[in-house]
Amino acid sequence: MEENRNEELSQEAQETETTEAEAQESVQEPGQETGGQQEPGGQEEAQTETAEDERDSGEEPKKKGFFGKKKKDKKDVQIEELTDRVQRQMAEFDNYRKRTDKEKAAMFEVGAKSVIEKMLTTVDSFERGLMTVSEEQKEDPFVQGMEKVYRQMMTVLEGIGVKPIEAKGQQFDPQYHNAVMHVEDEEVGENIVVEEFQKGYLYRDSVVRHSMVKVAN
Repeated sequence: MEENRNEELSQEAQETETTEAEAQESVQEPGQETGGQQEPGGQEEAQTETAEDERDSGEEPKKKGFFGKKKKDKKDVQIEELTDRVQRQMAEFDNYRKRTDKEKAAMFEVGAKSVIEKMLTTVDSFERGLMTVSEEQKEDPFVQGMEKVYRQMMTVLEGIGVKPIEAKGQQFDPQYHNAVMHVEDEEVGENIVVEEFQKGYLYRDSVVRHSMVKVAN
């Protein structure tokens, strides 16, 4: 009986040792990967080796400032400052050029209007002289020459942008007309120009001289 019992205990002990050995085989040794992940000790060793390789190759790790942001190099800062300065100067110069062009255009227009206004007195003299010519005198070569000179002058003025202001029969407009006389006329509507004493002119849609007119009340 004792021998059978000892044999049973021996078999149980052997089975227990076999189960423990199988369990130990299923457990990995330290440093081995489990599910594709490396233990913390292995990661620290890999990072240390990488840092040593960088130092050996002569490449220093990039400096980082606060919150992990890369610190700008002095050269990059100077380049940004110079670029911003150049862009500001270019914008200022462009504004200056536009302002100068406007001033030049305004000065040219003022000068042109001044010259045209002086020429209009000669045009008025031509028109007054031609109005006094009778039907018999129109065939005179001198009168015909004067008419040709007058038409040539008006063609030149029209070519540079000068044109007369329409007045007679038009609604009175203070922007273009200068009322020097008023008349009561029931046959004509109110504020209608009934007579023009002196012709007005425009230069590029800008008034050079207002028309002197008579207006019906």
